[in-house]
Amino acid sequence: MSGFRRGSLAAAIAFAVTTSAAITAAMNWAHAQPAPMTLGTASVGGTYFVYGGAVADLLSDRAGIKVAPRQTQGPNQNVILVDEKKIELGMTTMGVALQAVQGSAAWTKGKKYENIRALFPMYDTPMQCVSLRKSGITSFRQLDGKTVGAGPKAGTAGTYYPLIFDALGLKAMVRFGQGEEMGNQLGDGILDAFCFGAGAPVPIFSQLDSEKDVVFYTWPDDELAAIRGKFAEFTASNIPKGTYRQQTTDQKTIGLYNFAIAHKDMSDNTAYAITKAVLENNARLAKGHPAGKETIAANAVRNSFLPFHPGAVRYYKEKGVKLDPATLPK
Repeated sequence: MSGFRRGSLAAAIAFAVTTSAAITAAMNWAHAQPAPMTLGTASVGGTYFVYGGAVADLLSDRAGIKVAPRQTQGPNQNVILVDEKKIELGMTTMGVALQAVQGSAAWTKGKKYENIRALFPMYDTPMQCVSLRKSGITSFRQLDGKTVGAGPKAGTAGTYYPLIFDALGLKAMVRFGQGEEMGNQLGDGILDAFCFGAGAPVPIFSQLDSEKDVVFYTWPDDELAAIRGKFAEFTASNIPKGTYRQQTTDQKTIGLYNFAIAHKDMSDNTAYAITKAVLENNARLAKGHPAGKETIAANAVRNSFLPFHPGAVRYYKEKGVKLDPATLPK
């Protein structure tokens, strides 16, 4: 009996040690996993909403980080939420980012948002307008005195179109709302035009293109030059013919590049893992939205002022991408 007891005791001790080790390993594994994150996107009907969902799915699957997309008003609000650590990830255009770090736009109320850091380039945001063909409107200048939808007030289009009207000496009644809502109002004749900025093709523009007789338009060269002279953050952009069924020619326009952002306090390893996972799964991202094909490491050079997160810098160094010195962490 004593031998049996000693054997049982030894087995029990061995079982306890093994179980304890397993529990400790499990706890260590759980501790090592990044906490769930929220990704700020934008309104339904815009590219951010679709693209953001694709990014969240990709990161959840390929980086082992559970990411949930959150509908927001767009870039401005995303900057605020990331800066204040109310969400972990956000998306913004570089125009809005410049306003944020300088505290120069009215929406910043003089505050400089200095806690945001760039992770990876997303895609270009070309600016374009659409009207019902029966309205007879085929140019931006015809919108003087008209009612124009510009998407969410805190979005890129909502921020810039009122400024563009002012820069060109035009007056319009600008209305704000979600992209889907703006599209419906245009279709119902409540709006004379819907002017937006998002990665092409814009989902709500595609819907209008398939359901209504519409006209797409941008600006002639002299007006493009006037806009870029006023807003240096804009770069030349182009919307190829066929982007929408009823757009039969290339349309020169202005655009702003988009970048994913995080708070400066995000761990370097997490920032690296996020950047690597997104940029090394381009084909999958492009399936989520065609604009995703522009999400490549080489386009990181489209950022000329916003500091990159050190974790992202580590990835670009591995890939031999030479970043603008102004964007390197101090």
